[in-house]
Amino acid sequence: MEAKQLKWAYLTALALVWGSSFILIKKGLIGLSALQVGSLRIIFAAIFLLLIGFKSLPKIPKHKWKYIAMTSVFGTFGPAFLFALAQTEIDSSVSSILNSLTPLNTLILGSLFFGVSFQKRQVWGVFIGLMGSLLLVFSGAMNNPNQNYYYAILVIIASICYAINVNLIKRFLSDLSPLSITTGNFAVLLLPASLILFFTGFYEVIHIETVQHAVLFIVVLGVVGTGIANIFFFKLIQISSPVFATSVTYLIPVVAFFWGLLDNEMLTPVQFVGAFIILIGVYLSAKK
Repeated sequence: MEAKQLKWAYLTALALVWGSSFILIKKGLIGLSALQVGSLRIIFAAIFLLLIGFKSLPKIPKHKWKYIAMTSVFGTFGPAFLFALAQTEIDSSVSSILNSLTPLNTLILGSLFFGVSFQKRQVWGVFIGLMGSLLLVFSGAMNNPNQNYYYAILVIIASICYAINVNLIKRFLSDLSPLSITTGNFAVLLLPASLILFFTGFYEVIHIETVQHAVLFIVVLGVVGTGIANIFFFKLIQISSPVFATSVTYLIPVVAFFWGLLDNEMLTPVQFVGAFIILIGVYLSAKK
C-alpha cells in the first residue's frame, strides 16, 4: 500500500479505536477510581507491549532514552489520568470533542518551540477553535449543573500534552521504529503506574464483582486503545506530519458521540454549535 493510502488507513483505524476509548473509560469508572483507571490502563498496555516488543528495546540508543521518557510522560502518563479524572464529572462525548483541540495545540507549540512554520489562516483556525471550546464548556456548565465543567480544563491540558508529545516524536524519534518507541514508553511507566495502583487500595477491592467487571473494560482500553493504538499513531507521525497525525481528533468525536448516544448521553443544540465551531477551527489550522 502506498504511503498516502497507508496514512489514511492508520488515521481511520485510530479514529475507531480512540473514539471508543472514552466510553471504555466511562464504563471503567463505574467500579474503579480515576487513579485506578489510569494506572491499570498503563499497566495492561505495558504488559502487552513488553510481551511483543521487548526485543526492540536494545534498538533504542542510550542518548534517545531521555526523549522516550519525555514522550511517555506527555503522551501517555499525564493524559491517562487527566481523561479519567475529567470523566468523573463530564460526559465522554464532551471529553472527546475537547480532545479535538490537539491539532490546534500541536500547531501553536510546533511554531513556538519546534520551528514549525504557520500561515495566517491557521492562526484564525486556532482562534475559532478556542471560541468553540469556550461555547461548548459554558453551555455544558449551564445545562448540566450537576456536572463540574471545571474538569473540562483537564482535557484541554491533556490535549496540550499530546501536542508536546507528537512534536517531540517527530523531532527526536523519527528514526526509531514505532514498536521500539511504544515499548520504551511503557517500560518506563510500568513501575510508577504499579506504585500508584498499589496505593489506591485496588487490591483490597479486586474481589468485588463490580470492580472485576470494570477491569475488563480497562483491559480492552489498555491493550487495544493504548498499546496497539500508540504503535499505529507513532507510525502515522513518521509517515505524515504532526498536524496530520493529530487530525485524527476530527473523527474521534464522531465515534465517541455515537457511543455516547447508546449510553444515553446527549449534547444540547448550543453544544452542537460549539463542537462544529471547534472542528472548523481544527480544519483551518491543519489545512495546508
